[in-house]
Amino acid sequence: MTLTLHSKMKLRDGKEIPIMGFGTYEMDGREAYTAVKHALEAGYRHIDSAEWYYNEAECGRAIRDFCAASGVPRSEVFFTTKLQNNSGYTTSKRTISRSLQESGLGYIDLYLMHSAIGGPKKRAESWRAILEAKKDGFVRSVGVSNFGVRHLQEMVDATVELPVINQVDLHPFMTRTDIVAMCRKHDIALEVSWAPLVRGYRFKHPSIVRLAQKYEKEPAQYSCVTLCRRHAFEGYIPLPKSSSAHRIKSNLNVYDFELTSEEVAHLDSLDERLVTDWDPTDTP
Repeated sequence: MTLTLHSKMKLRDGKEIPIMGFGTYEMDGREAYTAVKHALEAGYRHIDSAEWYYNEAECGRAIRDFCAASGVPRSEVFFTTKLQNNSGYTTSKRTISRSLQESGLGYIDLYLMHSAIGGPKKRAESWRAILEAKKDGFVRSVGVSNFGVRHLQEMVDATVELPVINQVDLHPFMTRTDIVAMCRKHDIALEVSWAPLVRGYRFKHPSIVRLAQKYEKEPAQYSCVTLCRRHAFEGYIPLPKSSSAHRIKSNLNVYDFELTSEEVAHLDSLDERLVTDWDPTDTP
């Protein structure tokens, strides 16, 4: 699959999402604002935030300031945020309104449930609130994050509108074949969440080093390159993050080669169920 910085994926609701996104997990205040500005100036048009990241206001302000300075319309920047707690219908409605106000962007391109924690009843109530926000035009597309097979099956069985995306910890060292199969069966796109670079845990892995040398990339950058090319092959959406202006730019240097099918298969064979942060996909 030939990719460029401007490549997009069509979601199951007909909307399009830029395939390369910029993550803001563990960034707050000035750091989040500055990093998002650098990312937008470098060419990213997909910014991923969350209520739980406590940076919706900074991300939104960076997007607004960039658009005002550059002339790029708001509609060209895809903004995602997430519901921190599945606390039921009424609380979720209030939370969505607060996120909309915090970002100051007029609407949210993609709104996710951040996890399945809370139990079936609270999940169902929160999802109903999210779907209503979509109907009312406050959010354009709706999805989930960190959902396991049982949680997705619960939605299928309830015959509700299904999420367009499941954002989950997914990389060559955590392939999650069961979740991938479930999402593909129901046309739910897969987005690589907070650790597309595996949080640096496998930069010195022999396979990473060998491929980095072959394609003349730094191992740190190659992790991003590997994921982008592997995700292109698999149909995933990566969300690399960095607060360094240099690294933000270098993470986009991924379009000058393509992995072979054999290399992708080898990367997929490295699975060791490496959890890089938290893993609520098995929550009841």
